[in-house]
Amino acid sequence: MDARIQEPVPQKQKPKNKSEKGMRGKRRRIPRWVGWLALGVLLTSAVAVASAIYWIRSLDIDKLAMPVKSPTLMMDRSGQTASRITSAKTDPVALDQIPEAMREAIVAVEDKRFYEHTGVDAFGIFRAAFRNAREGGNAEGGSTITQQLAKNVFLSGEKTLKRKLTEATYAWKIESSYSKDQILEMYLNQIYFGEGQWGIRRAANRYFGKEPKELTLAESALLAALPKAPSRYSPYRNKELALERRNLVLKLMKDEAFISNAEYEGALAEPLRVLGQKPKGDGLLGKYPSYVDAVIDEAIQKYGFTERQLLAGDLKIYTQLDPTVQEAMETAYADDSLFPPSAADRQVQSGAVLIDPSTGGVRGLVGQRGEHVYRGFNHATQLERQPGSIFKPLMVYAPALEKGYTPSSMLYDGPLNLNGYQPQDWDHRTRGQVSLREAVIHSWNIPPVWLLNEIGLETGKTFVQRLGVPLDEADRNLGLALGGLTRGVSPLQMAQAYSVFPNLGTLAPAHLIVKITGPNGETLAEAEPQAEAVLSPENAYTMTELLMDVVQEGTGKKAAMDRPTAGKTGTTQLPDTAAFRSISGGAKDAWFAGYTPELAGAVWMGYDETDAGHYLTTSGGQYPAMLFKEMMNLALKDVPATAFQRPDSQKDGNQGISPGRKNGKDDGKASKKDKDREKEERKRQKAQEKADKQREKEEIRKAKQDGKNLGRDNNRD
Repeated sequence: MDARIQEPVPQKQKPKNKSEKGMRGKRRRIPRWVGWLALGVLLTSAVAVASAIYWIRSLDIDKLAMPVKSPTLMMDRSGQTASRITSAKTDPVALDQIPEAMREAIVAVEDKRFYEHTGVDAFGIFRAAFRNAREGGNAEGGSTITQQLAKNVFLSGEKTLKRKLTEATYAWKIESSYSKDQILEMYLNQIYFGEGQWGIRRAANRYFGKEPKELTLAESALLAALPKAPSRYSPYRNKELALERRNLVLKLMKDEAFISNAEYEGALAEPLRVLGQKPKGDGLLGKYPSYVDAVIDEAIQKYGFTERQLLAGDLKIYTQLDPTVQEAMETAYADDSLFPPSAADRQVQSGAVLIDPSTGGVRGLVGQRGEHVYRGFNHATQLERQPGSIFKPLMVYAPALEKGYTPSSMLYDGPLNLNGYQPQDWDHRTRGQVSLREAVIHSWNIPPVWLLNEIGLETGKTFVQRLGVPLDEADRNLGLALGGLTRGVSPLQMAQAYSVFPNLGTLAPAHLIVKITGPNGETLAEAEPQAEAVLSPENAYTMTELLMDVVQEGTGKKAAMDRPTAGKTGTTQLPDTAAFRSISGGAKDAWFAGYTPELAGAVWMGYDETDAGHYLTTSGGQYPAMLFKEMMNLALKDVPATAFQRPDSQKDGNQGISPGRKNGKDDGKASKKDKDREKEERKRQKAQEKADKQREKEEIRKAKQDGKNLGRDNNRD
């Protein structure tokens, strides 16, 4: 029997478990929806790419060939054009007329991969993002030169994702249409270099008085340092920071092998030198440059615009400017006889503001004497100096009236020692007691210090802060009665504060801008000032009567006009340091703050830097009062004299202090009480007549000081 070997029959291998069985089943059957989804994604991507290509191709970049916009216009209060804030932005120059060092400097600091990317540098974006995350804030930006060019020419400065994507799209279109050299040429001709200068030619002319081709390596590095933050790195504003930034550009050029180590060291050793004055023929500043500067500052600080946006053009800025008032101020400032003599090497500086007390609208403003520097230091708005005696009505007398004091209230005027603070009057004499009116007229120092102590320091501080006067944390002493502030004030702040009195106690915040409109007339920003009652109408009117007496009888006589005028003088002494102890008759600041029914204003005079060779030998009752009078006379020459308005509670047929009111009296119709008071005061004044006549010639006395107290008894007025 044959033995047969039976081969095993192969059997299907069973899944080891149910999970494996399920996986095999899934591999066999792919759901249809997965395929449809994949197809949908592919189609969507294709549509997106096609749309992006279409978008890029549809972008109009012809504007690169004609980049000049209409200038930004500043309109006056009547809606008429008052000034052009910018003329044509650019004055193009060919790339071969721009030195290689300038081109390399801008590439090194702004976009070192410029010749490698295609408009948007993904590597640069990631690098910037990483560095910003590591260092916090925005230490580095990711925009390429091409993106910056697109933003400057086609886009606004808003920081949104949509704008950033649009910027990138424009950059791709530009890169596909122009060569790298063409892009760099357009960039250098259109970028903003600060000081109102667009383009390399104007920048080279403004900073160095040269054509671009004449720029040195160090000068090129300085100009390349500016576009990132033109105001911050301006050599006219912060020379040290500008030098630091220039040297950084030089280092980046060396790191990129654009310059040798020897060239780097040579340029590094070159001093930073720029022109002291702008070349003639610059059309940017236009008319009313101080007012324009202040408008630009307000637009930036209050409404969030950038300088770049404001100077790029196509805007209208409607303002409170009154050309008649502004021109009156500029005419007065051109008259050197209205200012104290200056040192041979430095000019006495000044700033003044005139506002409408009923609206707060700034009608005119002058920020400096001499050559105007675009957005240079504005003494009318940016000054911080101690106000001296013009602070007394604000810090002491107006709050005291609110507490129940009257012009005839008797105030202490004798030896005073308040926790070591010993104020003295300018003549180092005391009168025992004086009326509040006498204290205001003659600007004695002891009575207001004593009175502030009586009504409470916080009472005075609260009142001046409601007027918009900034106080420092260290301002906690009775020296505030004499204007002894830690930081100080500006003419604009003092004009606003004094405007409360003719406006019967209502504060209308000072402002220059009414509204800003865009290219199509759309409103981009609009002022919404909120008036606030800070003083009773009766007490505001009483302060006006007192301050009229100051102008007619007291320290402010040189401001008297043929119309109702009220005001106060102020002078601050030289610092009590060894450098000034050998000097007699010197002052640091001289002020006048005052008003008519139509305008309120303030004037400051002094040196930017006070030292042993540069100080005033005058007082607020002299040149500042004279300048105030001249400005007002010119501004109001065609305006009939009107009366100060009275509060409703005092209207009995009279509409206010008449234009013919003299010496604080209403043409002989004063009450018996007022006549008796004036008779008594004349007796007191007779004893002081000799001293009063010599006031303008007498030296500013030095008084004792209370430690850090800045409110020295430093006022002749």
